[in-house]
Amino acid sequence: MTQGAQPSPARRTVLGAAGAAAVLGAATVLPAGTAHADEARGGENRGGGHGRGYRSLPAPTVIAHRGASGYRPEHTLGSYRHALDLGAHVIEQDLVPTRDGHLVCRHENDITGTTDVADHPEFASRKTTKSVDGTSLTGWFTEDFTLAELKTLRAKERIPGTRQENTLYDGRWTIPTFEEVLRWAEEEGRRRGREIWLHVETKHPTYFRGLGLGLEERLARLLRRYGRHRAHSPVFLQSFEPSSIQRLAKLVDSPRVVLLSGAGSRPWDFVQAGDPRTVADLVTPAGLRWIASYAQGIGPTLDLVIPKDASGRLGTPTALVRDAHAEGLILHPYTHRNENAFLPADFRRGTDPNAYGDSFGALKRYLETGIDGIFSDNTDTALLAAADFTARD
Repeated sequence: MTQGAQPSPARRTVLGAAGAAAVLGAATVLPAGTAHADEARGGENRGGGHGRGYRSLPAPTVIAHRGASGYRPEHTLGSYRHALDLGAHVIEQDLVPTRDGHLVCRHENDITGTTDVADHPEFASRKTTKSVDGTSLTGWFTEDFTLAELKTLRAKERIPGTRQENTLYDGRWTIPTFEEVLRWAEEEGRRRGREIWLHVETKHPTYFRGLGLGLEERLARLLRRYGRHRAHSPVFLQSFEPSSIQRLAKLVDSPRVVLLSGAGSRPWDFVQAGDPRTVADLVTPAGLRWIASYAQGIGPTLDLVIPKDASGRLGTPTALVRDAHAEGLILHPYTHRNENAFLPADFRRGTDPNAYGDSFGALKRYLETGIDGIFSDNTDTALLAAADFTARD
C-alpha cells in the first residue's frame, strides 16, 4: 500500500497477526540456550548459546542496515536498539580500526559526514587526503585517531538533506566499539529472551592490512571472547573482498557472506592481486561454486537480482537466486530504502526525492524472486512486506 492509504480488512487481519508479530519481534524469539564456555578464554554464558544456526532465522530475514538508519543516525547504539524494538531479525555493523587497533562501528573510515569531528578545533590538523581502494578522499579517518580521541566525538546523521528528522538525534550517541556492541547484544539477549543476531562487515580489509591494522585477526579474537565463533553462532561475517572471508574461514566457524557490488566492478583485493575476475564472473554458476567452497551466502546488490532498464524501472529477474541456491548459498541482497530517491523509477510517487514511494510494491517484487533476506534502512516496512509475502501462502 502506498503512503497514506488505509489497509483493507483482509490486510488488517494480516498485519494484526503475522505482521504485528514481526514488528514486535515475536516472530524472532528463539529458545534461550546455555552457552558453552569459550575455549580460548573460559568465559561462561556468552554469545547467547549455541542457537539453531542461520537456517532457523525467519525467511525472509530482515537485516537492519546499519541499524534502523532510516530513523536514527547510523551505527549508533540508538540505531541498533531502535531496530530491535521494531523487530529486526539481524542488526548490521561495519568495522574499521582506530590507530591503536580497536574495531569501531562506522560505515567508512572517513568520519567527516557521520561525526562532529569538523567542529573540534583540536583535530583540525588531522584533516587529510587519502586514497582508499583507489578513491581519493579528503576528510578525517579513524586510523588517525586513538579510541580515546574518537570517543570525544558525537555521531550525526549522514544524509541530513534526505533524512532531516534524523538530525534530531545528532550528538546523542558516541561511536561504539564492536566489543561494546557485543556486550550490548548479550544484555539485550538476556532482556528480550532471545539471541541477538549480528551481520558484521570488514571494511577495506586490504587497505587496512597494508597499514598494519589487519581486521580479521582482531575480529576473530573478539568473536571467540564472546562465544560467536561457532558454526551455529548468531552472527554473519561479510566483506566485499573474498580474501577477507577466506581468511576468516581459517580463524572461526561463524557463517560467512561474500558481498557483491555492480557486475562490472572488481573486488579491491582482486585489483591488488592482479585477479582479472569481475563480479559478473562471480555470479556465474562456476563463480558461485567457488564462493560456496568457503562461504555460506552472498550479499548482492539488488540490481544483480533484478536489473533496471535505461529508465530506472525494474526489469526481468536474473538467474542469480536459482544459481546461488543450487550451490547451497543463501542470498541477503542490499539495500532497501523507503525514499523515492532510492526506489526503482516505477515505484516512485510524486516529484519529491525525499518523500516515501511505493516501498511495499518494490519489496514485493524483490521478495518474489526467492531471496532469503534483505538489508533495509526501514526495518518496520521490510517486516510488514515480509509478513504480507509469507501470509499469501
